[in-house]
Amino acid sequence: MIMHPAIKLRHIRAFLDIAAAGTLTAVARAQGITQPALSRTLAELEDLLGTTLFLREKRRLILTENGVLFRQHAASAVQMLHAGVEALHPSGHGGRLRVGVLPTAATRLFPRVALRFREAAPKVTLAVETGPHSHLVRLLRDGGIDLMIGRMPAANDMAGLRFEHLYEDRIALVSAAGHPMRGRPVEEALAECPLILPPADALIRRAVDEYLLARNLTSLQPAFETAALAVGRGILAGSDALWFISRGVVEDELDRGELAQWSTDAGFLSGAVGLTRRQGGPVPPSLDLLARLTHETVASGDWRG
Repeated sequence: MIMHPAIKLRHIRAFLDIAAAGTLTAVARAQGITQPALSRTLAELEDLLGTTLFLREKRRLILTENGVLFRQHAASAVQMLHAGVEALHPSGHGGRLRVGVLPTAATRLFPRVALRFREAAPKVTLAVETGPHSHLVRLLRDGGIDLMIGRMPAANDMAGLRFEHLYEDRIALVSAAGHPMRGRPVEEALAECPLILPPADALIRRAVDEYLLARNLTSLQPAFETAALAVGRGILAGSDALWFISRGVVEDELDRGELAQWSTDAGFLSGAVGLTRRQGGPVPPSLDLLARLTHETVASGDWRG
């Protein structure tokens, strides 16, 4: 079957955005259009393709089998278009590179890489997307970003992706400096103080849960769940709470003495941090440049302060 000539790039972009978000409302708001207008665009695409791409389940849109298949090819096609534009405007002559950065790399490593990239490719705009792991993986698959920097995705998320190891990042248990229970056993402090855990869908949550299980602390009810530095830091500053978080997120605060790290004596509270890309397809020169600079910055060690 030949593609219908009435199918436009706006149809494809709308479909990919809806597939990533799972709702019309969020996509319409992000695109600055009305939900009925977006719904009409989707209906047009389904009519032109002669198939249903989504099933409506309550307030969410779930891809059909044909929708999953079309998404794979549509994402690849958009990726190829971006690569074509990049080929016309290589790193020395302008362009735009889209990068997703997870919290563990956002505080120290990535800012240093970004500044080095700016020196090497001053005419390339580095568009940075942040957010939870699941959000960035969806963007990576759909061509919304070209690279993700942060913890290694779970095995069931790695299909069609490849990971390049950079370093190991520990999960730290931290509190405000001068915590009244400093020096007491960690298990005792965890049992008595408000607890902040990473969100349930965070990559590091499973390791933290295993740590608590090994110490018979699974009955603890977290007071808060967050991986956001501003939120966690603010809660710690105003309370005796303890927070399990990737050390890379709070490295600066630890070095300045604003936060204190508690000894957990658990080697498994760590994980691989690296670069995640899509497999196959053309690689823009600017993407290769950013990857090389990231590896060089990690190897230099000066980003750790």
